[in-house]
Amino acid sequence: MTTPTRPFRLAPFPGSAGTSGISVSGTVLRQSEALAVRFEVTGNVGDIDIAPPVGAPERRDKLWEATCFEMFLGIPDSDAYLEFNLSPSHHWNAYRFDGYRKGMRNEPLLRELPFATERTSERFSLSLELEISSLVRDRHPVSIGLTAVILMRNGTTTYWALSHTGPEPDFHRRDSFSLLLPAHEGA
Repeated sequence: MTTPTRPFRLAPFPGSAGTSGISVSGTVLRQSEALAVRFEVTGNVGDIDIAPPVGAPERRDKLWEATCFEMFLGIPDSDAYLEFNLSPSHHWNAYRFDGYRKGMRNEPLLRELPFATERTSERFSLSLELEISSLVRDRHPVSIGLTAVILMRNGTTTYWALSHTGPEPDFHRRDSFSLLLPAHEGA
C-alpha cells in the first residue's frame, strides 16, 4: 500500500533573524516498506553555507552544527523514536532514543544511508529513500518530525520545523512530530 504524497512546508523558529528570502518545503511518501522524503530549499541559496558533497560519505556525529536536514520517526503510544541527520556533504547519522533525549545511541540496523542532493543558484534539494521495515513494523502508523538547521554564510544559524511547540527550538519534542502517516496494511 502506498499513501498519497504529502507536501510539507517548514517554518523558521519564531523571531529568527536571517530567514528572509528562504523557503524550505518538500514531500514525504510512505510506501509498503519504504519512506521517501524530499527537502527543497529555494530563494537566496547562495547565502546559505552548504557543504559540497564528499567522495566517501561517513557516519558522523554533530552534523546539526552546520546545515543539516533531519527526520524524526516515532510510533504513536511509544516513547522511543529515531533521528536521522543528513548533511549536504552526504555525511549522515541515525540515532535511536528510548525516550525524550534519553538513551541516545547509533541505530545499529543502518550501515549506510545513501541520499541524493542537487544544487542550482536558486535551489537546493535533498532526497532520501529509506527502507523502514526493519525499523518500524508495517502495521504501525508513523509520526514524523521534519526539520532543518540552516547555517548562513554570515554565521547566523536558523532552525526550521513542521511546528515549533516549545519556547526554544527543540526538534525532539514528540508533539512536534506532527505529520502522521498511516500504517501499512500489507500481508
